[in-house]
Amino acid sequence: MKKQPELCRVEDALSIIVGKWKPIILLHLLHNGTKRFSELKASLPGITQKMLTNQLRELEQEDIVMRKVYPQVPPKVEYSITEYGKSLEPILEAMHDWGTAHTLHKLNKMNQ
Repeated sequence: MKKQPELCRVEDALSIIVGKWKPIILLHLLHNGTKRFSELKASLPGITQKMLTNQLRELEQEDIVMRKVYPQVPPKVEYSITEYGKSLEPILEAMHDWGTAHTLHKLNKMNQ
């Protein structure tokens, strides 16, 4: 099927996964499995609690991340990738690989 630029859905995809933290959150959940909020926060130095909460809520609204609340005191909340969200793995891996290659390209160009 021929791609038609006027029907491009790249912007739709990017609106879901773009941001400083979303790809990193997703890669942590994809590679490390289910995490509690505090574990995620500890693995993302520099992120604020508010930002992590917002990013997780947005990913949850898109059915990329699942939030499970356990009825106990103190409350326990875990986050994991949904089956649908797992479809992002090859995209995120490709972006990671390209980012690595691009960084090396820039370094090589600077050293010429």
